[in-house]
Amino acid sequence: MSRVKKVLIIAPEIKSESKDVAGEIEEYLVAKGIKVQTLFIESTEGTMDIGDSVDLIIALGGDGTVLYAARCAAPYGTTVLPVNLGTFGYITEIEKSEWKESLDAYLSGADNVSKRLMLKVSVYRNGEEVFFSRGLNEAVICSSGIAKVINLGLSMDKTFAGNFRCDGMIVATPTGSTGYSLASGGPILDAEMRALIITPICPFTLSNRPVVTGEKEIVLEVLEHQRTDIVLTVDGQIYYELKANDKIIVEMSSKRLRLIHSTKRNFTEVIREKLHWAGDMRNA
Repeated sequence: MSRVKKVLIIAPEIKSESKDVAGEIEEYLVAKGIKVQTLFIESTEGTMDIGDSVDLIIALGGDGTVLYAARCAAPYGTTVLPVNLGTFGYITEIEKSEWKESLDAYLSGADNVSKRLMLKVSVYRNGEEVFFSRGLNEAVICSSGIAKVINLGLSMDKTFAGNFRCDGMIVATPTGSTGYSLASGGPILDAEMRALIITPICPFTLSNRPVVTGEKEIVLEVLEHQRTDIVLTVDGQIYYELKANDKIIVEMSSKRLRLIHSTKRNFTEVIREKLHWAGDMRNA
């Protein structure tokens, strides 16, 4: 328990259960002599500087709250405990009835922590960095207008891979492989792998397929003569408007998210449940 002296609880203002569950957790921690600060947020957009005195973040809500908490935790290596206030999600696999068990296991020194790869995303304009963010799930470049098809150049590890005409491009982490990338035809990766998925969204050429790559610098360039405005999103919560000739550099962050996982189910069980895998067509 000595490794946790201060806890930050982040919960969505809109969730009706937030205050009750947050109050229950706060009361439990204070009884153990742990300082607690509770923050009810109206939006998961942006990132908050939590400082280096927080030892643990408890994120209440859904996957969106965890994505927000992950960006807050990343600069300091702060551990995050995700508690779902609905049914368990891909990231928030700990149900609201299980938080005490998972928290006690962590406080007692158990190794119930998953180390998740995060993205480091930068935008360079005329050689100058004009945007930076970290993300847990994915970076997406897509149209912000009605005309959806955009033109992007792709390079990997300083090698030109080609120009892509598509509705957009996703660069996803293993954690994000079960999100937008999966819906766009990308593969599912084990949550603790060190790899990134580059997934074209509705590519004009059928040979443009998803690519899984290792520790390479991924560079996407906004080509000239676009028919629509183009936007970069990180985790669906950070937005930045792009211009022609902008270069978006996506890399593996050296900061991994320490995510407390359920003591009752593992990654395979989560995706089996969420994707409704039957294992036998007769049981589907």
